[in-house]
Amino acid sequence: MPHVEYRTERSVAVIAFGNPPVNSLSHSVRFEIAAALERAASDPSVRAIVLTGSGGLFSGGADIREFNTPAALRGPNLRQLIVAVETSDKPVVVAIAGTCLGGGLELSLAAHHRVASADARLGLPEVKLGLLPGAGGTQRLPRLVGVETAINMIVSGEPVPAKLLAKTALLDRVVDGDPVAAAVELAASKEAAARRTRDLPLVEPNLEALCEFARNGVKTQWPNLPAPVRCIDAIEAAGKPFDEGLAFERRSFLELMQTPQSQSLRHAFFAERAASKVDDVPESTPVRQIEKAAIVGAGTMGGGIAICFVNAGIPVWLVEANQEGLDRGVARIAGIYDGQVKKGKLTQAERDRRMALITPTLAYEAIAQADIVIEAVFESMDVKREVFTALDRIMKRGAILATNTSTLDVNKIAAFTKRPQEVVGTHFFSPANVMRLLEIVRGKATAPDVLATALRLGKTLRKVAVVSGVCDGFIGNRMLEQYGRQATYLLEEGASPQQVDGAMEAFGFAMGPNRVGDLAGNDIGWAIRKRRRIERPDYKYSTLPDKLCELGRFGQKTGGGWYDYPNGPRKPQPSRVVEELIARHRADIGITPRKIDNDEIVDRLVYALVNEGAKILEEKIAARASDIDVVYLTGYGFPAARGGPMFYADLVGLYEVRRRMRQFARNPHGDPAFWTPAPLLDRLATSGGTFNGGEGAAV
Repeated sequence: MPHVEYRTERSVAVIAFGNPPVNSLSHSVRFEIAAALERAASDPSVRAIVLTGSGGLFSGGADIREFNTPAALRGPNLRQLIVAVETSDKPVVVAIAGTCLGGGLELSLAAHHRVASADARLGLPEVKLGLLPGAGGTQRLPRLVGVETAINMIVSGEPVPAKLLAKTALLDRVVDGDPVAAAVELAASKEAAARRTRDLPLVEPNLEALCEFARNGVKTQWPNLPAPVRCIDAIEAAGKPFDEGLAFERRSFLELMQTPQSQSLRHAFFAERAASKVDDVPESTPVRQIEKAAIVGAGTMGGGIAICFVNAGIPVWLVEANQEGLDRGVARIAGIYDGQVKKGKLTQAERDRRMALITPTLAYEAIAQADIVIEAVFESMDVKREVFTALDRIMKRGAILATNTSTLDVNKIAAFTKRPQEVVGTHFFSPANVMRLLEIVRGKATAPDVLATALRLGKTLRKVAVVSGVCDGFIGNRMLEQYGRQATYLLEEGASPQQVDGAMEAFGFAMGPNRVGDLAGNDIGWAIRKRRRIERPDYKYSTLPDKLCELGRFGQKTGGGWYDYPNGPRKPQPSRVVEELIARHRADIGITPRKIDNDEIVDRLVYALVNEGAKILEEKIAARASDIDVVYLTGYGFPAARGGPMFYADLVGLYEVRRRMRQFARNPHGDPAFWTPAPLLDRLATSGGTFNGGEGAAV
């Protein structure tokens, strides 16, 4: 099927290209655009050319399916197509609607004129992949919008509404109506001329000083990312002759492509898209309509889940066992929306509309007609039994019964009903209305269409959905348990809470494990350990965090956990009480503290994740190593520039990971069984394989 439509109007050739869903500039699209340009150039009746995208948008940029393939470079490549546009003897006017991103904007920058609809959004998001615009974006954009605006657009990677660029040379006209009609009018007028962006002077007398100021800022904000600084370097090079600056941009682009940060960010980009694919649930699988939802439990989690549905325009019933709890839950939701109104993120009318979609109730019978009900009650199997027995009795046929459990056996929960095929885990992360991750837990009886519906629902709620099999803790929390165990052993051996947290934060985590524990509530882990000790009495845990909890130090909510919080929850201070507790605990278990370096802290915590992740892959709890990476990138704060624990291990080399694990196993205070390499890791380390290129490959 052709990607380009060609027509003439008022001596103007109108070239409209399409490549759903985002009009990406694949090789076939580039080829057809180039052919259409040649056709217009050779037609004496054509005075000018309008280039536009079809389907209400211009272009989302490069075709991600061609990344790292020969097709991306096959002629005409993007740079060659840009030259064809810029050197056209006949004026080329670009008509921009919807989104115009990446290579799409770079193509537009080379046109002689640009017309955009007021609500169009223009941007160069390459920095989010650890790259810079590689087809002239850093050279042409500063010439059209000025250096400061170009730095802001390119370094942030965020799209900008056309109406905010209306007074720059980037856009000749910004219209409320059809940009194509306005572009044809411009192209047919005497104003149209074949002027080249590359010939425009860069007007910025303080170029070096402005770029140096910007560089200092991004080095502070993103100390571990080379791309933002390199973007500014390339923009500064725009002050040189155009071809010299263009060559600098190209060299910088190729250099960034080889950095581990860009490799990691590109891996994360593709991994997120691969996560929605389930081998035995094809995209053609029918899905159930979700028009009404119910949430059982109006606590922090239940309220957050309700907000997710309401924000998507789906009405919800909110169920609680008593009026006090119900009122408190509704008030909490209202408070969140009121805060958004106060910050200008939401109008009062929209706040009221969303609140009107929530129906509070104390009666299960009221929710019988919901298409999906999500249980978000206390993490106890006995409590889950009561809820699901009631739901099985009252919910309509075809309703999906979902549990928000974070660790419990979804198969056991499904067995409380007479319809286990309609039970699925939907593990939201707190705060549910903010966190992007949604672990969808597939029970042994979960029907394919129920799973497909849950995946579709994830997109509707603007979540990143990852499918997990059933095991204690699923993917994320099962791995986190090993991470937490090592963090505590490090405290026993000689590290302080602030050293452990500092090492992990320097690695790229927003918060170290002890600060996270204080934020989430140390009593949550305490309850899990109590259950574990009953179920698995041979399982080894440090008793140090239990002793912390016995002092009532549950974290921020009690004013103290691993840290003191005298000045509010966001300002942790080292605690003398905790220092003394750790010292007494070391004496109790006969440990003389030793000096521990930060490399050991990082390796022990990250490789604890990796080894458990390898077991999860081998057990087929996760379908792909990249799914595990997505879980940790979107739900647990793993630094994006590291690509996720499994990809990070691939970059380090699995042979080296295994060597370090064997070294840790020789630690007198260590647990040799803990550091026994998972069979999959062992095989890949021996063969020279990788998780993301071998048995755990994403694609």
